[in-house]
Amino acid sequence: MDMPIRIGALVPLTRPGWVETGQHLLTGLELAVSDSSVPMELLVRDTAADPSKAAAAVDELAGLGVAAIVGEYHSVVARSAAARADALAVPFLCSSAVLDTLTEQPTDWVARIAPAQSHCWRVYADFLLAAGHTRIAVAAQPTVYWESGTRILREHVAPRGATLIETDITTGFGAVCDALVESGATALLLLVATPEPAVPIVKAVRADPRLADILIGAPAGQPEFTEWAEQLGDDGTAIPFLSYLPEHFTSVGTRVDTALRERLAGRPSFVAFEGYDTVAVLAEILRPHGSDRKSIAEAFPHVSIEGTRGRIQFSRTPGISVWQWTWPPVQVVDRDPADPSRVRVLHRG
Repeated sequence: MDMPIRIGALVPLTRPGWVETGQHLLTGLELAVSDSSVPMELLVRDTAADPSKAAAAVDELAGLGVAAIVGEYHSVVARSAAARADALAVPFLCSSAVLDTLTEQPTDWVARIAPAQSHCWRVYADFLLAAGHTRIAVAAQPTVYWESGTRILREHVAPRGATLIETDITTGFGAVCDALVESGATALLLLVATPEPAVPIVKAVRADPRLADILIGAPAGQPEFTEWAEQLGDDGTAIPFLSYLPEHFTSVGTRVDTALRERLAGRPSFVAFEGYDTVAVLAEILRPHGSDRKSIAEAFPHVSIEGTRGRIQFSRTPGISVWQWTWPPVQVVDRDPADPSRVRVLHRG
């Protein structure tokens, strides 16, 4: 029997990482490994949403001789991992992080399954514009990811006659509500971490009768996960978010959906499918090339495989420094207030 090829896996499994996303990502990765005809062994490392931990994990995994590294959800963490992988010449197939600039300079060593933020967040902006929102408030934290999202939204809506209004969340949630009323905003976008401060902001806005008609949006996908519903209940419904699932699964996707539901004992998120597709792509590359790192990286632009959500191929995209799947499906969805277990599709990219 052939020895399994070692693959490093970066996953947020402890706080302050978003643990539920890490669990879904890891479940998808592990299911694909078990389905593959290529023997693989996952060496899993918890990043805990810490860029320095991710960089150290890449160093360790490279030293252990992994053929490639996969995974990660948090964009700033994936960026740190990508920089180290590029420096060490270790192939990195990123699963879920969307930040455009995963590396400062173009690299042949990194490819990405998830869509780039500049693509998917423009889809979200188009949804807002189509719904008639011209005064859009954002509650944003000062991190690279949220600041990038704010810039993308502003640059997209401003030429189309809409205004983006930045709201100061450091003054207290009551003050946020006052500012929303004064601004005349019809939508508030949560560009903040979960559960804090996203959950208390939602509770404050939902409790303010002056804001009964305001749309709350969460482009980063917080309402996708059960933790959101557990903490907010009905207040967490009717909040549009980005989802990277198709209108209809491929035949592969239908089978994987069933298997993921069994493993997760519930509805799998798009992150679980991103994890599965990551390993499926890597297995397709390993089959003819084995564990040679240089050959794996050189194969990124040539791979073509039917994934769970469509045919996956990588290309160079303007403004994006890594090999990019252009594009995974992008939808704007929300949870139905009448049945929170049901997801309603509001807009397709």
